[in-house]
Amino acid sequence: MSDISRRRLLGTAGAVGAGGLVIGATASGIVAAAESDPPAALTSLGSTGVAFTGGAHQAGITTPAQSTGHLVAFDLAPGAGRTQAAALLRRWSASAAKMMAGEPVGDADTDIALDAGPSSLSVTFGFGHSFFDRTQLTAQRPSQLDPLPDFSGDRLDAKRSGGDLWVQIGADDALVAFHALRQLQKDAGSAARVRWQMNGFNRAPGATASPMTARNLMGQIDGTGNPKESDKDFDERIFVPASGSGQPAWMAGGSYAVVRRIRMLLDSWEQLSLHRQEQVIGRRKKDGAPLSGGTETTEMDLDKLGADGKQLVPADAHARISAPEQNGGAALLRRPFSYHDGISADGTPDAGLLFVCWQADPLKGFVPVQRKLDRGDALSAFIRHESSGLFAVPGGPKAGEYVGQRLLEA
Repeated sequence: MSDISRRRLLGTAGAVGAGGLVIGATASGIVAAAESDPPAALTSLGSTGVAFTGGAHQAGITTPAQSTGHLVAFDLAPGAGRTQAAALLRRWSASAAKMMAGEPVGDADTDIALDAGPSSLSVTFGFGHSFFDRTQLTAQRPSQLDPLPDFSGDRLDAKRSGGDLWVQIGADDALVAFHALRQLQKDAGSAARVRWQMNGFNRAPGATASPMTARNLMGQIDGTGNPKESDKDFDERIFVPASGSGQPAWMAGGSYAVVRRIRMLLDSWEQLSLHRQEQVIGRRKKDGAPLSGGTETTEMDLDKLGADGKQLVPADAHARISAPEQNGGAALLRRPFSYHDGISADGTPDAGLLFVCWQADPLKGFVPVQRKLDRGDALSAFIRHESSGLFAVPGGPKAGEYVGQRLLEA
């Protein structure tokens, strides 16, 4: 019975029942029929795997966004330091490598993901500013990890911000994602404790007729302006080079993740007319095309005027203010999840965006863009930044390495 997936067993029973042939049949008869069938192959969604080792960068950065995500920050336990942190990263890396390959982690596996394949699982690890104090590695802390400046629109909850260690989990199956979350929490043992945890989701693969840019909970196509891996300066913008950056050697191939929980004030947003929503964003809601014309991928013409002599893309439109050409070329690789944490006491949905963006240097990426948005973005009236974190994410581990080994064993 343990070798039969629950789905296959129920599917067999349902098929027999539909033909009216199970009247008086025993459960053991159904099991015997299922066991005689050849094992079914996993669907492409379940069989897709992501490598943990061997790449210059960790998985979960350029990996296509998955349908389910968990973001979780840990603080090292009182008294824990560099030795305990190294042991923890070694345990986490071993578990992540097995789970991303669709394999059980060992005898203590919870079987939550039993019967499923890897389902595009990716696990990404990073270090917060406070980690280097706790491990007495402050000399190895990059200046790019200095705390982010305050922004006028911030309403940050300190209990849901920061952290010594950060983990990003993504998968195209919710049970596979939860299995990874639960395993890493168990692996932490007495070395670290959860500081905060957030759950997110995206549209599932195959939900649309063809692949397309995702929509957020405001109904807007979100992520059109993301830099592409085919861009000649993509690596320069997103990843720390092996030399010449002035950053510590252990960050070669790494990146910096800015994490923000952005609540969307949906009741206010949904009261706007479609025309006004498009003016706030600067793009058509239906297809993501800029208000200056064309299709979603048409370059926005920021100087184009309408028949009334006014700019087609308003001066305070979100898409205009966040455009790289408006920010000295600053670009972010956005890889967010939506979230919904229930209905607040006042009846409004606690929902929005778990914003995650990647860059080689947040002082040249997130900070200048957010400063400009903070000063005059029309969207600011409909969102609220409620938590924040900045994490240094080292490059991908080589075979036999654990994540952060080049830092912790330097």
